[in-house]
Amino acid sequence: MKEEWIAQSGLRNEEIKILKELNTPIKIQNFIEKLNVNFEENGDTCMSPRMVLALRKAHCIEAALLAGVALRMQGRLPLIVDLESTKEDFDHVIAVFKENGKWGAISKSNHAVLKYREPVYRDVRELVMSFFHEYFLDNGKKTLRKYTGAINLARFDNTNWISSESDVWHIAEYLADAKHFDILTNSEIKRLRLADEIEIQAGKLKIERDKFKN
Repeated sequence: MKEEWIAQSGLRNEEIKILKELNTPIKIQNFIEKLNVNFEENGDTCMSPRMVLALRKAHCIEAALLAGVALRMQGRLPLIVDLESTKEDFDHVIAVFKENGKWGAISKSNHAVLKYREPVYRDVRELVMSFFHEYFLDNGKKTLRKYTGAINLARFDNTNWISSESDVWHIAEYLADAKHFDILTNSEIKRLRLADEIEIQAGKLKIERDKFKN
């Protein structure tokens, strides 16, 4: 079944070789860490896994799609989760996986902390909440509000999303429209404490400087 799926994916032999070598979630995370951050200097993108491998750069959803394919190469489900913030901040997309009944995440971020999660979480909500306290703006306001369930990328197999040489915006649009679950009540939102100054300064640590912005 796996070999049949690989044959139908449209991937080239050299792409398959790279992805098969990423045979654990840790190896996938280490690989996407080495990719350059996609600052979308020529406009918004939602690149396919093929284009990420070709250009060696990605932002969060692009890396999550690539991670999904690599997980699928291992015989795992290619699952992603959308984390939705307030309108003041950016959403984040992660690839998720299970080991020994517990959930973990593979994540590409230019920030120091919104990254890999060990498979120690009982369910997707608990995993998502591990991102909550470090998900804040420069003014200290915590902004994470909602999340989707785990979405199986196999649902898009008839769209050539893996080997497309065009942007795969239909996946981003699906995530935006998917059912999201609230993680806070209105009263809980009102009682949120701002991150303090040392947390804010730590939150400003970046992997790469965006050289396309002042």
